[in-house]
Amino acid sequence: MSATAIDDRARYRANPTVLDALKSPRMLTREVLAGLVVGLALIPEAIAFSVIAGVDPKVGLFSSFIMAMSIAFLGGRPAMVTAATGAVALVIAPVAPTYGMDYFIATVILAGIFQVLLGVLGVAKLMRFIPRSVMVGFVNALAIFVFSSQFPQLIDAPWLVYPLVALGIVVMIVMPKITTIVPAPLVSVIIVTAVVMAFAITVPTVGDQGELPKSLPELFIPNVPLTWETFTIIAPFALGVALVGLMESLLTAKLVDEITDTHSNKTRESWAQGVANMLSGIFGGMGGCAVIGQTMIGVKASGARTRISTFCAGIFLFLLVVVFGDFVSTIPMAALVAVMIMVAIGAFDWHSVKPSTLKRMPKSETFVMVATVVLVLITHNLAVGVIGGVLVASVLFVRRVAHFVSVSRSAAGDVVTYTVTGELFFASSNDLTTLFSYPEDPDRIVIDLTGSHIWDASTVAALDAIETKYTALGKAVEIIGMNDSSQRMRGRLTGGFE
Repeated sequence: MSATAIDDRARYRANPTVLDALKSPRMLTREVLAGLVVGLALIPEAIAFSVIAGVDPKVGLFSSFIMAMSIAFLGGRPAMVTAATGAVALVIAPVAPTYGMDYFIATVILAGIFQVLLGVLGVAKLMRFIPRSVMVGFVNALAIFVFSSQFPQLIDAPWLVYPLVALGIVVMIVMPKITTIVPAPLVSVIIVTAVVMAFAITVPTVGDQGELPKSLPELFIPNVPLTWETFTIIAPFALGVALVGLMESLLTAKLVDEITDTHSNKTRESWAQGVANMLSGIFGGMGGCAVIGQTMIGVKASGARTRISTFCAGIFLFLLVVVFGDFVSTIPMAALVAVMIMVAIGAFDWHSVKPSTLKRMPKSETFVMVATVVLVLITHNLAVGVIGGVLVASVLFVRRVAHFVSVSRSAAGDVVTYTVTGELFFASSNDLTTLFSYPEDPDRIVIDLTGSHIWDASTVAALDAIETKYTALGKAVEIIGMNDSSQRMRGRLTGGFE
């Protein structure tokens, strides 16, 4: 085995491992209880996302526990939860009403195939091009999203909902000061539910969100013709699901990496998301990706760190829905709203909006963060916001770097030397030809590129244009100081622009 392979295995080794958790009753209890809290929190979300996608609530619920259990074994990020999500629901929403359920499931399966292919092709490596300012914007937008998604449960609600939500929040604030053995969100849900049942309070419950399934999911082989026409119908939606799902999953994995100070295998996570979506589709699910809200409940609020919590989330979701559905239906939505509000508050990067931080941070960085948040809130799509934020960051970076190129002129006898300093690429080299004094220069000109680097064909074309102008005036040009990479690029491209 190569040293690189050994280094990768060490880099991605889980800490703590599943075996560590199994050996520690305290850690195992924490993981199991975290899974229970996450399983509870997944129920209303899965039902809501099913409605968005235009399918029966059981489709989202089946998808959530199938994907959670499968990703627990296959995924590259321990403790991260995958289930039905709003981002995927929005992309795939037009399929079922327009083409029917068979085409809907075929789209989910094809999306999974696309994700496996993208994972094998190494799309996860593109994560390195996402700047920190975009990541902060993503997290802040997500926190706002999670918080605002609770409004339907708070607007025009019975007045008793508000003190119940407040009670749940107080419990989650006070509980960690007493003990961390039992996750505070679980204690909050139990107490709020007990209060509602003890005093026979009439408030919206989980059961009001939609009917819970009473049976196991069954194999669903979509009855669609295997033709090019079918592919052209579902492929655009499937590709959208694949890209949105991968982006949200990889960003969530990166966020969990930072919270837990561990590394995740993004390539493994990419193809694992694809397999999970394929399994979801085969069993009649709507597909999905990493759910950051529930992941934060598990990792940040409940202290989950291993695959056990993710697997338990799937198992508990299954048991709660299919076996204990009658009891779960009585849980007040106020209890889950309180949990999600605390998740939103905890997820938001408050440091990024402190006056002292804004004063110290470059304005361009703050602008990129704000642009990412605004784009997400306008489009209601995290992927669009992130892509837009990266584009804004790229443009600002190119503008900044383009101004770092300088050209200085020095004369010695009948020779003029131009010293070029900075990175030469399309943004900085476009004006390069205007920085030379062609008529006034003597017959010999030296262009010194020791302090610069040629990055693209635009720069080679600019250097060719400079030589052409001097040649037309009967003057000789010598270019010196190029590094090996710049020499190879210029040798390959020079003279090819006429």
